[in-house]
Amino acid sequence: MTDAASRAERLAALTCREADWAGLRVVVTGLGVSGFAAADALLQYGAHVRVVDAKAPEPDTQMAQRAQILEVLDAQLHLGDGAETALPVPADEIDLVVTSPGWPPHQPLLAAAAEAGIPIWGDVELAWRMRPRAGGAPWLLVTGTNGKTTTVQMLTSMLRAAGLRAASAGNVGTPVLDLVQDPEPYDVIAVELSSFQLHWSHSLRPQAAACLNIAPDHIDWHGSLAEYAAAKGKVYANAEVACVYNEQDPATRRLVEEADVVEGCRAVGFTLGTPGLSMLGLVEDVLADRAFVAERETSAAELGTLADLQGEAPSVAPHLVANALAAAALARAHGVPPVAVREGLRAWQPEPHRIAHVATAGEVHWIDDSKATNPHAALASLTSHEHVVWVAGGLLKGADVDELVAAAAGRLRAAVLIGRDREQIAAAIARHAPDVPVIDVAATDTGAMDLVVRHAATLAMPGDAVLLAPAAASMDMFDNYGARGDAFAAAVHRYLQEG
Repeated sequence: MTDAASRAERLAALTCREADWAGLRVVVTGLGVSGFAAADALLQYGAHVRVVDAKAPEPDTQMAQRAQILEVLDAQLHLGDGAETALPVPADEIDLVVTSPGWPPHQPLLAAAAEAGIPIWGDVELAWRMRPRAGGAPWLLVTGTNGKTTTVQMLTSMLRAAGLRAASAGNVGTPVLDLVQDPEPYDVIAVELSSFQLHWSHSLRPQAAACLNIAPDHIDWHGSLAEYAAAKGKVYANAEVACVYNEQDPATRRLVEEADVVEGCRAVGFTLGTPGLSMLGLVEDVLADRAFVAERETSAAELGTLADLQGEAPSVAPHLVANALAAAALARAHGVPPVAVREGLRAWQPEPHRIAHVATAGEVHWIDDSKATNPHAALASLTSHEHVVWVAGGLLKGADVDELVAAAAGRLRAAVLIGRDREQIAAAIARHAPDVPVIDVAATDTGAMDLVVRHAATLAMPGDAVLLAPAAASMDMFDNYGARGDAFAAAVHRYLQEG
């Protein structure tokens, strides 16, 4: 048997935590949250681990603490500039590469591993293979260009309302590796997966899975929209009970049609219209289930109402309703009763910087949707309001904003633009909404948001929303989208206090 065949045979047997991981020679790329979790888990089961990261840890940082812990556990660390440009040891001394999700396939170390025939797993793939042999919690998977985190949080709220020990993990923040190794087993895990994580996953077998939507994003990482969509489609592979798709996004239906699933797995759609057979949707203000009821040809189960989802907000954005329906479909696939779906919706709280109401003054609503970091998310936010003073700009990452501006043109009262790529947004507005006033804020210092808010206040009329929905990433001016949203909210409060 060749070395490659022997390696493949051994890796194929690594399907649970009780398998023989001892002595496995693994390179882990990245010393972030997911990379540390992967390295730590592998070391616990006796693997020989090398960790590679282009950054050398600064003293007294989390990265330094992680490095210290791994060194104590006998990991070999290869850190600093240039460490990521090649395999740390010859290829015949490596059995497996476990990569952090942000590393793209064309990254030199990963490309060298692939060329040498070394298998590459993501941290999620590793977590799936490290579940216990018996009694492992089923996974409910969620992906999509936008709405993943909201949907996973709604789903987790529904599962907990049913009395289940449930948690959310994956791209949402907590590494799923941490949950599968928890000494107190979970009943079910809701896993948010990015296209990066799905690209590096190979053997997941979800109880149910959902792809919420497909829009151009991360094309630079995947190489094309087709490759990006193909990665998203992997969420349905080997699904057991239900593949949940967006009836109003045909691309998600096609992914279900192309998926290789377990026999008996059903396609379940969700829609903002009246649900057809084997779908969830809206009947007036009622969230209705015609998929997981015994007499679905002639009846539906009431899962809740828009009021259950609305909370204290003045209205419910359509995409939030869609997210709720997708979450409900996954919960119902797991057997959650309608009453728990309703209670879960009532208990759910939106995450920070996702259509967060900052203030209302003079009948003008100030809204922080800093998490709208791409055009698809920004459009969903813009179409939730009749008239908008739009605060936008940042790093577009190659995204085209023409379709966004054309679709939202009739709602724009004005635009206040910030960030490196603001001129591209201004040019799109000039093409598709030439009568819309545009204010260019060139400042990039800490006072930029105060300028933005003052300009927006002069443009807004009673009944308008001043909406931070940047359609772009934040790192040109801020540490992350949260810092951008915080700066906007603080500037709004300062302005209103001064007034």
